[in-house]
Amino acid sequence: MITSPVRQGAFDVVDAPSMDGLRACVHCGICLPQCPTYRVLGEEMDSPRGRVYLMRAAAEGRAELTPGLARHLDLCLGCRACETACPSGVPFGQLLEATRAQLDRKRVRARESAHAMLEWALSIFPHPDRLGALLWPLRLYQASGLRKLVRASGILAPFKRLQAMDALLPRVLPGASSLPELIPARGRARGRAALLTGCVQRFFFPEINLATARLLSAAGWEVVVPRGQGCCGALHLHAGRLDEFRAMARSLMAALGRDVDIVVTNAAGCGSALKEYGHWLGDGGAERFAGLVKDISEVLVDADLPLGELRETVTYHDACHLAHGQKVRAQPRELLRRIPGVTLVELTDSDLCCGSAGVYNLLEPEMAAELGRRKLERIRETGARIVAAGNPGCIMQISQQALEAGLALEVMHPVTLLSRALREP
Repeated sequence: MITSPVRQGAFDVVDAPSMDGLRACVHCGICLPQCPTYRVLGEEMDSPRGRVYLMRAAAEGRAELTPGLARHLDLCLGCRACETACPSGVPFGQLLEATRAQLDRKRVRARESAHAMLEWALSIFPHPDRLGALLWPLRLYQASGLRKLVRASGILAPFKRLQAMDALLPRVLPGASSLPELIPARGRARGRAALLTGCVQRFFFPEINLATARLLSAAGWEVVVPRGQGCCGALHLHAGRLDEFRAMARSLMAALGRDVDIVVTNAAGCGSALKEYGHWLGDGGAERFAGLVKDISEVLVDADLPLGELRETVTYHDACHLAHGQKVRAQPRELLRRIPGVTLVELTDSDLCCGSAGVYNLLEPEMAAELGRRKLERIRETGARIVAAGNPGCIMQISQQALEAGLALEVMHPVTLLSRALREP
């Protein structure tokens, strides 16, 4: 938890952005070409350096928290590519989230329409019971032909955010979205792993959780899937809703962290949030829990999986919160290269954001679409038929862009491809 003993300019004392973090920026500009919004807009205040300048000005009392300042921060994807590039170690993600918390508490908003969409998203997506209740109506909407009619009519065209939501919606398939609470290990026992099933992932991409559990079991892990687990709180964290985030974090730790050796995530955004519980909750229990958290690729890279041949050309997109947030890059590529017959083609700007960024593509559909188009062009250059990405938001974003462009492309999690190749007795 970031606190300050005195008021910092325009900021409250609780959860104020770290002055040391803000002052670490030396304005060298190395971050600029790594920033997706700066690449598109070319505006200094829409670069990491410019945003740090705005946050520091507010912290030092040289600027107020205004809708204009909020707008520059709203346009930030929170991808943290600037952290990877920064030679001074500026903790940009934590500074951004702390400042957004200040803006939220003071009700400083750039656009009410975006705020309304954010409120709706936070009331649905991080709540598995509410999200699960939507599955049947969504299946009906798709299967009845109503979705095709809505798209053909253009009725959503004036409502850019609703149009973006409809475009991103993956096909909702009937069937179970849950796993057994205990899946035994096979082969040499390695330990006990708790699996985070996520919110969007458990309902819209249940095959990813199934593949994850299957691979963990084959690698010798006894897999525990607690029924009572809720949301990790990542969306609330990125929106600056720190009180709700902390409540979700404590609840999830109680559900997942008992009698296990590791906690496994297969969604980049979730994993990044879990690994920062110690920072935001500020206690030893949260630090210990965060130390247990591993991305699925970090676990499987040490396993000897029996993989059969798949003759496929694959490229890999680095999900931002996996590459920049968790610093996990080599492990997914190593796993894909282990599949006999797979040719892995490197993707130019692989770690440049695709425009998904949690619910960013619903709040800022124009910017998200431009970044998605740029990502798709880089993918097209590889000639790959399959794109692997370790985050459900990236999978939805890239799939939607490919569909709109008429590009035949399979977008999947690396574990899906590994599970296809897995050969079991």
